[in-house]
Parts: sequence; structure tokens; C-alpha cells
Amino acid sequence: MDEFFTKAAFSFFIAFGVVLGGALLAGMGSVFLFTPPKEKMLQVASNLKIWALVAAVGGTIDPIRVIESHVLVGYLSPAMQQIGYILFAFLGAHMGVELIQWLHNNGG
Repeated sequence: MDEFFTKAAFSFFIAFGVVLGGALLAGMGSVFLFTPPKEKMLQVASNLKIWALVAAVGGTIDPIRVIESHVLVGYLSPAMQQIGYILFAFLGAHMGVELIQWLHNNGG
């Protein structure tokens, strides 16, 4: 069970970091290109959300195959673990977007 929480935490922080890092770097690029960084950061954060999820769970279709193959034979534990990793990654990506939105609304 400890291994599950370790992998789930990594999924969360990888997805969070992809969204946050991508949005912050897009904001820096906007400054260099003389465009409004707040709007660009918010747009990039929203667009990166799904890609952060994909990056956090491994970037391949393997988690979906694990879910399918184990559910079909009635073995639910590995499938539930994969769904848990996906949920933690989604939560991390969503928290990254929420942080960028909060910065956008409260940043002045």
C-alpha cells in the first residue's frame, strides 16, 4: 500500500509541475514578446491540463490496457490502482490550473 501512495504522490506532483511550469514559462515568454502574460498563462494552463495527466501516468496507453485486462478477468486491484494514479494526476493538474487562476485573479 505504501508503494501505491508513493506513485500516486509522484503522479500528483508531476502533473502539478507540468501545468505550473508550463504556465510560468509561457508567462515569461509573453513578457519577452510584449503580450499580456496573465491571459497567456491562464490559456496555457488550461491547455496543458490533459497533457499533464498523460505525462504523469506514463505517456502511453499502458494504464488503460492494465485496467481493461484485469477487469475482464475479474481482478480489480490493479485496475483500481491505475484509476487511483489517474485520479491523483488529474487532481494535480487541476490544482495547477486553479493556482494559475488564483494568481490571475489576485495578482493585480
